[in-house]
Amino acid sequence: MKKNLLSMTGFEHIKVNADVSIKEAIAIKSRFTLMGINLGFDAPSSQVVALALRHAILPKQYGSEYGLHEEWGTYGKPEHFYTDGGKDFRSNHLQQIGVQLGFVCHLRDRPSEGGIVERPFGTFNTDFFSNMPGYTGSNVQERPEQAEKEACLTLRELEHRFVRYIVDKYNQRPDARLGDQTRYQRWEAGLIASPNVISEEELRICLMKQTRRSIYRGGYLQFENLTYRGENLAGYAGESVVLRYDPKDITTVLVYRQNGNKEEFLARAFAQDLETEQLSLDEAKASSRKIRQAGKMISNRSMLAEVRDRETFLTQKKTKKERQKAEQAVVQKAKQPLLVEPEEIEVALVDSEPEYQMPEVFDYEQMREDYGW
Repeated sequence: MKKNLLSMTGFEHIKVNADVSIKEAIAIKSRFTLMGINLGFDAPSSQVVALALRHAILPKQYGSEYGLHEEWGTYGKPEHFYTDGGKDFRSNHLQQIGVQLGFVCHLRDRPSEGGIVERPFGTFNTDFFSNMPGYTGSNVQERPEQAEKEACLTLRELEHRFVRYIVDKYNQRPDARLGDQTRYQRWEAGLIASPNVISEEELRICLMKQTRRSIYRGGYLQFENLTYRGENLAGYAGESVVLRYDPKDITTVLVYRQNGNKEEFLARAFAQDLETEQLSLDEAKASSRKIRQAGKMISNRSMLAEVRDRETFLTQKKTKKERQKAEQAVVQKAKQPLLVEPEEIEVALVDSEPEYQMPEVFDYEQMREDYGW
């Protein structure tokens, strides 16, 4: 594949759920087109970079909940991987991934070589993130007073919006430097052949986060205060195994067993009672803290209740904003003059005389006190 990938880091100024902020976002891009991203709360590390690299390499499939009009068609393994000299890029971990997948890692020699990589972050902040509810900005003295109150996005919802912005807007924007081609058209024009598709299983071994756990009797596992069970694991009770997981959703983990110098895949393990939910690692940690502070026992059921409570609160908070928007629209419409012919006015007076009704106003603070939000 005749495409080089460049890595870039940034984004530290979005509030999510009012009490946590994004510490790190990684984006992988070719010379012009954004290839892949990873949004999260983790500090910079080779593992965070690896997750973004995994997203860049894999073909991207998105469901209807993303509301995309275009496709994010860029994918494939790089031949060369250029980064700055940060500690997270100088790790043996990335070197090992390069060896296993067959690409060469390079550190750029001078800061000036990173301009084409760093420029998009300014674009993202001004063109996208600054329009999100809860945006704080980079200057503490100029932070909007309403940032905390307006914050209502989960990390998953922010990722949905950011993906839609990249796919439908950023990668489709014409660029005079490209002869008025869009970034995605430039990508397609530069391909000599279709990129080879690497199996997701191969990328799981290289790029997912991992930890070690022991298998209990009955084929059960414990991870982040959650109980998991996988088929065919009961026969490995007492053994230490490797768990690989996606930090964006830990309701499913992959279980591997060391067999000589190689790893053998055993099974998928699922968090009981949470099979139909989606729970990130950060959300699980935050929920555990909240349950512990309330003096309750942390279990799969209490975690499920916390997930449902959070979703209910966010829905109600958004509904209030939607009501306010609808009420403002009613008021604006009532202020507009009625432009009709005299005959139409006469018929309207005969049929029914319109009566303007004041919109119902809700006291959000009182509702929080009444319902214990």
